[in-house]
Amino acid sequence: MMQAADAPLLEATGISKRFGGLTALSEVSVTVKRGEIFGLIGPNGAGKTTLFNVLTGLYRPDGGEFVFGGVRMTGMKPHRVAECGIARTFQNIRLFANMTALENVMVGRHVRTRAGVIGAILRDGATRNEEAAIASRARELLEYVGIAGRAAELAHALPYGDQRRLEIARALATGPGLLALDEPAAGMNATETAELRRLLERVRGDGVTLLLIEHDVKLVMGLCDRVAVLDYGKKIAEGAPVEVKRDPAVIEAYLGGTVA
Repeated sequence: MMQAADAPLLEATGISKRFGGLTALSEVSVTVKRGEIFGLIGPNGAGKTTLFNVLTGLYRPDGGEFVFGGVRMTGMKPHRVAECGIARTFQNIRLFANMTALENVMVGRHVRTRAGVIGAILRDGATRNEEAAIASRARELLEYVGIAGRAAELAHALPYGDQRRLEIARALATGPGLLALDEPAAGMNATETAELRRLLERVRGDGVTLLLIEHDVKLVMGLCDRVAVLDYGKKIAEGAPVEVKRDPAVIEAYLGGTVA
């Protein structure tokens, strides 16, 4: 399907998700424009990660649909979502702990490879060349995120901030059009958060659209072009950060009451 140049990159409409008697999402709609940094915030339990899990194929919604790059993605498996151009990181880091940093990024790159099972067994010239290209690209990405010197270290031995960077490198290895980041600054100190912000701005500058969940409201308000706020599974506000942080519904959701 062809998509108009000014069409949204991602458009989710009426997304609902229930777990037994609990409604985690209730008809949530968000639109992410190509080339922007879009933030998703809200109190704990608001449904932010559930929405991420729907958009990345981990959960199938009970209602609604979403379109990415003109392609209807609702109900796609996670590997197909990645192939279509949506990559993600996780709130709780999910690296291959006993693989090196380089190997972790190489795993992410394999979504773009052509060699199948036969090539892996026979190890023909084309397969070896492709593997060499994957390793080369993985090294480039480690340098891009600032941890090239740790390529040979096991993932579990890396400092926490470097593990976060490694997860971003692995996601970028899939060649995404949209990078979805779930709490990328969680557990970081002020210096690490500032470095993360510079990295995310660089990623956007290189043509990747960003969608992030983040509890660090200062980071979100300073980094994002637009923000949506969820509360109890419903979207209560959306717009530019300066508008959203003044919204009475947002103030009440965060502080439990109105502010004069």
